[in-house]
Amino acid sequence: MKVQGRLILITSLFFFSVPALEKTKGQGNTPRTYAPTKSRSTSPSYPWHRNITSTIFWIGERATANNPTHNIASSWDTKWMENYGGYDDPNAANRARDYRPKKFIPKLNPFYIALPYNDRINYKKTKQSAKRVIPWFGRTFKKEGQSVCDGRWVAIHYKGKVCCAQWADVGPFGTDDWAYVFGRSRPKNRKNDGAGIDLSPAVRDFLGITGKDNKCDWRFAELHEIPYGPWRKFGSNNPFVNTRTTPTKINKKEIDALKRAREAWLRRSGR
Repeated sequence: MKVQGRLILITSLFFFSVPALEKTKGQGNTPRTYAPTKSRSTSPSYPWHRNITSTIFWIGERATANNPTHNIASSWDTKWMENYGGYDDPNAANRARDYRPKKFIPKLNPFYIALPYNDRINYKKTKQSAKRVIPWFGRTFKKEGQSVCDGRWVAIHYKGKVCCAQWADVGPFGTDDWAYVFGRSRPKNRKNDGAGIDLSPAVRDFLGITGKDNKCDWRFAELHEIPYGPWRKFGSNNPFVNTRTTPTKINKKEIDALKRAREAWLRRSGR
């Protein structure tokens, strides 16, 4: 398990933590990352949303006074809990070592997140702003009322570790904050210390997020950028389940070079 953990972390750093050495005009010290197997002209560059307060949510979560929306259904799946296979128990004692609930094998990816934008209205109609604000809308839109956000991959960075997950619901505390989700604005929400992303128990456990020490960075990712990891193991909604691929191999020199590049960027940006 230790060897596998190192491989996942190293591969994640390779794909997501190393900024391009040059600066992009008008972006100052903002890092840009690219998949090593794709040319820059064909790989969209999504901005990192930094120092974002995260909250934990789970499939099957009941509504409370502080959280009036239950998670038996999602904004895109009226039978979310049923399709997942059951209650995604957040209790650490009831979770398996491969980041799933102990009681069953999930039928959807247990690595999921929520962001405060919904591209649909009442499960039936595509929101008018979607075409204008969603970067990948033009190349992924299929029909009216079908979400182009559901299942989208994101990378989450927390204290040197990177986890990948799929966008599966809308929140926290908002459904139309496109300037934050797709742009460079801070979250509009002011509740829960301005929470801007919901993380599943699997994401929480992989990254080791505990208590109020919950600030993370995140960005969208293209499918070819997703490294090997437990987020590729489960789920009918997971494109990797039926197309198993082997981990990317990286030699020690490449790893050292990547670490030096990251450290140099951190020094330049004063982080």
